[in-house]
Parts: sequence; C-alpha cells; structure tokens
Amino acid sequence: MNRKIRMGMVGGGPDAFIGPVHRLAAELDGKIELVAGAFARDRERSIAGGARYGIGPERSYASLDAMIAAEASRADGIEMLTIATPNQHHLTAAKAAIAAGLAVMSDKPMTGNLTEAIALAALVRDAGTPFAVSYTYSGYPMVREARARVAAGAIGTVRKVVVEYPQGWLAGPATGKQAAWRMDPAQAGIGGCIADIGVHAFHLAEFVTGLRTGMLLADLGAVVPGRALDDDCTLLLRFQGGARGVLMASQISVGERNGLRIRIYGNKGGLDWRQEDPERLWQHGIDGETRIVYRGDPGLNEASIAATRTPAGHPEGYLEAFANLYRDFATVLRGGSAPLLPGVAEGLRSMALIDTAVAASRDNAGWVELQTEGELS
Repeated sequence: MNRKIRMGMVGGGPDAFIGPVHRLAAELDGKIELVAGAFARDRERSIAGGARYGIGPERSYASLDAMIAAEASRADGIEMLTIATPNQHHLTAAKAAIAAGLAVMSDKPMTGNLTEAIALAALVRDAGTPFAVSYTYSGYPMVREARARVAAGAIGTVRKVVVEYPQGWLAGPATGKQAAWRMDPAQAGIGGCIADIGVHAFHLAEFVTGLRTGMLLADLGAVVPGRALDDDCTLLLRFQGGARGVLMASQISVGERNGLRIRIYGNKGGLDWRQEDPERLWQHGIDGETRIVYRGDPGLNEASIAATRTPAGHPEGYLEAFANLYRDFATVLRGGSAPLLPGVAEGLRSMALIDTAVAASRDNAGWVELQTEGELS
C-alpha cells in the first residue's frame, strides 16, 4: 500500500498543545495523513480546530460518535484514530474506535485508572486491534542506541538506574487550560505529575534497560497548597534481577524546563542520556574513560540508524522522535513488524505504576509489589 493511511483525531482543539504535535509527527514521513477530527465537543470549536489543521467543516465533527458514523460511510473514511484528549476520555474513545475497526494511537497514560486499563488491554487483545501509546522518548535514536548497548552487554550487568524528569511550569498557580486539567482528578484521573511525566520516566527506564520493576517505595506529594493531585514524586525501585533504581518526577522544580535524563550503571560501565541534549550518549568505562557517542556516528546499532533522518550535525529532536513512533505504527498497519513501538502492554504497566504509587504513598505502605502483565490481565 503506497497511499497515505487516513487518520482521524479526537481532541486537539483550538487551545491544545499535543494535538498539533501528533499531527506533525504523523505526517512527517508522508505515510499518514490527518483527514478528519472531533476536535472539540462544541461544533463551532471543532470547526475552528479543524481549520487549524486545514480540515474543512464537513469533516470537523462535534463528537467522536458522529465522526465514526460519518467516516464509515465514506470511501475515503478514516482508518485509524489518534486520541489526544485529557485522560478521562481515553477509554471511551479507544472502545469506540476498536468497535468500528479502527487502529488506535493513544496519548499517554493509556486510561484514567488501572481498572480501565485492564479492561482496555483485554479488549485490544481480543479484537487484535493495532494499538500504540505515545511514549515519545523511546523514539529518540540515541535512546534506542542506549537500549541496544545495554542488551549487548556494553556496560555489563545493570546495577543501578537513575531516571529523572524535572519541570518547573507548575511551581506557581495552575493557570490556563493545559495546567488546569492536569490538576483536576475528574479529567486527569488518579495521578497528577506521576501520570503526566512520571510514566514517561518509568517507561524510559524499562525500555532502555530491558528490566521490569518488581517493587517500589513511593513518596508523592501535592506540594502547592490546595491541589488534589500530586505535583512532585520520588520513587525507589527494585528491578527483577536485583538492580536498584530511583525515579524522580517533579513539576514544581523552579528553573527546570524538560529535564528528562536517564543514567544506567553496570558492573563494567555506565550510560547517560539527556533529553535536552538528545544527540549525545555518554558511555563511561570502569577504567575511567568516558566516550561521547553522537547520533549519526559510524557503527551505531541498526535501530538507532533507522530512527535517524538527517546527517550527523544536523540536529534532530522531539518531533522526529515522535514521528518515529508514527512511522513504526504505519509499518504495523501495513503488515510489518515494529518491536520497539510502545503498545498496550507498556500502557498497562504504566497504569499499574500510577495506581500502585498513588496508593502506596497515600497509605505510607513502604515497599510494595508492582504487578506484572500476567497478574494484570
């Protein structure tokens, strides 16, 4: 199939941040095209949202149900749905899409709570629906390079993982639509910071190391007075196999912008990657030597090379990483394989993290088990 895959979007209206990001990422490689959307619950706002993307009023719908019904009657109707809404709509939108036979790219976290996630995972598996979750940072070439090096034993046996994601944009009042819904349990679900960026850090840690978290100790707090959801999180992790970890996610760290960073320490060396400097991967040897590996260097892993678009020295970043997920998804929709694409299993694990961490912190439970996929399904 050489033509573009036709994409619909729910959410991503006039004031949205992530909707335009999804659209740009989806269309970057010329494999997918946004053709329709239910961009807002109000008809006029949906039309305004559609105009933002160059979509006419006739394909800018007032509801997801209306879009699915109308598009099903068209020869050029949508074939996949991108979910770019606040968290509480994710399950409903995914169920409607799956019932209509549409593939789904869902923004993270997968649902509003773990019960919903378990139900959705079962639905996806029973239906055999192509389903992906936008854990963007796994699309960076040097993240995929780090994963390959850990798997190849470049740093030996993993002993320690430190992953941090500090932001400072919610250190003051949560003003504006983007801030307000993230602090509202009715829209965000049971987690605040842990669900917004903590799951990114968690997925990155498991993606790069290939390890699964077995136990955790959680300290989540609503630091700014009056908030119902956490805005600062610290977790200690114990991975299956014995490695230990620290996960810090914070949205009240004044001066920080988007400081996602992961450090992995093995018995033979260490790796260090920083999202705000994504072109470089630091590799440390136990002999004291440090080597900086650049995106585009000769001899990189095949997965890293495949995720690279421009020659070395021409910076690639967030949009290109996001686009790698959509390119992987297009490969799946065309019958191919994309083993690095985050899917329903990763979405389910992240929802288990949110649920477990929120409850353990609230109850001062100390060390608790994080359930595995088998226990959840």
